Parts: sequence; structure tokens; C-alpha cells
Amino acid sequence: MNIGDDWFTKTMLVSTLSRSGMGSQLAAVNAGTENTFTKLLSQLLLEVESQSSDPSDTTSFVPEYTDSINPFVTDQTMPFSTNEPLSYQDRSTDQLNQGLAGKLSGMGDVFIRAGKQYNLDPALLAAIAKHESANGKSMAASVKNNIAGMMGKNGLKTYESVEASIMDMARNLSKNYLAQGLTSIAQIGAKYAPVGAANDPTGLNNHWVAGVTKFFEQLKV
Repeated sequence: MNIGDDWFTKTMLVSTLSRSGMGSQLAAVNAGTENTFTKLLSQLLLEVESQSSDPSDTTSFVPEYTDSINPFVTDQTMPFSTNEPLSYQDRSTDQLNQGLAGKLSGMGDVFIRAGKQYNLDPALLAAIAKHESANGKSMAASVKNNIAGMMGKNGLKTYESVEASIMDMARNLSKNYLAQGLTSIAQIGAKYAPVGAANDPTGLNNHWVAGVTKFFEQLKV
């Protein structure tokens, strides 16, 4: 690639240098010296190439689960903090189990384990599962072990066990919701069960936020 001395290229370099912490060298770029400009861009390109080839950098890859998964084989444990909304909180297994029935019966310890692994409140996970699966009694829960309404390319996912479904839900919520700044039940619901969605012809999503919130308040006591 020819490195030209045009305004657009300089502007892009200035922006990139600002984001990469090389702000002390911006003055040299703005001075308009083509030689300095070329050297700085070459240096930046070398640094980017070096970083991308670092074999020890594995933080950018988070494996996705597929149908018939083993939830204990892979995936990253999320950064642990109890200061964020809906992050992990200690919950009583007995308290969670008291509110669970059907396919969710006795799964309190699994919700706690999933919450610890993905830094999510176990009561939130249990509340979503309880709402999505009609408290473990839905057809999806009975036939597919799917207790969270998780979708795949062929529709509702099928799991080897309810435990696998819980782990997949926790992974999804951690990576695609809380990590994206959706830190309230209302914010999560707007994406997880959007009102007016094409796959919700009967309007059940209208009740998602209220239902999950009600179960969450009951389960977190």
C-alpha cells in the first residue's frame, strides 16, 4: 500500500493513535512532515501485527455451544465482581429449590454453579428459567430439556440435560447481555424477548419483564 500524505489518511492515523495511547506523537503527525507521518504509521502497523500474532493471547475467543452440548468442557469464566447489577450473589440452594418444579426441580445448585461461572445472580437465572419454561412444565422443557427458550438455527435448541440448558443460558446472558451493558431485567427483556417479535404471534413477550421480575423478587429472598 502506498502511504500518501493526504488529509483523510492523516485523519485516520490521528484517530488510531489516539485510541492506541500514542497521543504524545500526535503533534508530529499534525505538523505535516511526510517522513514522520510515514514512520509513525509503519510503527503502528508493526505493533498491531505483533499483537495479533501473540500466541498467548486467547482472550478474544469465546466458544459457542451447539445442540447436544457438554457444558463443562469449554467456555471462559467471566470476570468476577459482585458490584455490578445482577452479578453473582450468594443464594441458598434450599430457597431456590422451594420455588422450582417440573424439570427445574432440585436445580438450585446448578443455578448457583452457573451463576458463579458466569458472574450472574443465580436468582436471575432461576427466574428466567421459571418464566420461560412455565416453571419446568413447558413442552420445550419436557421434550428438549430447553428451559430458557434458547434458539438455534433450526428453532428451539435440544439439550442432553436441563443442566446443559442452564449453563448455555448463563453463557448467553453473560456474553451477549451483561457484557454488552444490559444490566437490568427490563434491558435484558427488550433483547431476549422483544415485544412484537415475529416468533411471538400471541404476544407473550409483553409479560416477560413483569414475569421475570416477579420470580426474581421471590427467589432472591
